Amino acid sequence: MTIDEFNHYCKALPHTTHVVQWGNSEVWKVGGKVFAIGSIGKDGHPAFTFKTSEQNYYFLEEKPGYRPVPYLASRGMKWIQQYNCESDEDEELKYYLSASFKLVSLRLTKKMQKDLGLNQPQ
Repeated sequence: MTIDEFNHYCKALPHTTHVVQWGNSEVWKVGGKVFAIGSIGKDGHPAFTFKTSEQNYYFLEEKPGYRPVPYLASRGMKWIQQYNCESDEDEELKYYLSASFKLVSLRLTKKMQKDLGLNQPQ
């Protein structure tokens, strides 16, 4: 996935906002909370960071092309970075980005979730 494809995918998720910060990183938020970060690594390849469930965290930290985010992982937070992956893994990345969006949106206040129309019973 390219940075442009990453931005396009994140933009399509409901009620997301985008800001460029932290050294030119593409930061995506829902309700003001970060759920995904896209950046270009020192090697010139894109890298994508996202929040994950505990189970997925332990699965991905052992998978080639993925790593715990050092600053966040050292504080017990479950954030993973995908780097150096093939384009045939784009669907997998989309799954993890959507899951990160859901995890973060569920941590918003009930009022904000209701105001944004997120996680509401049908």
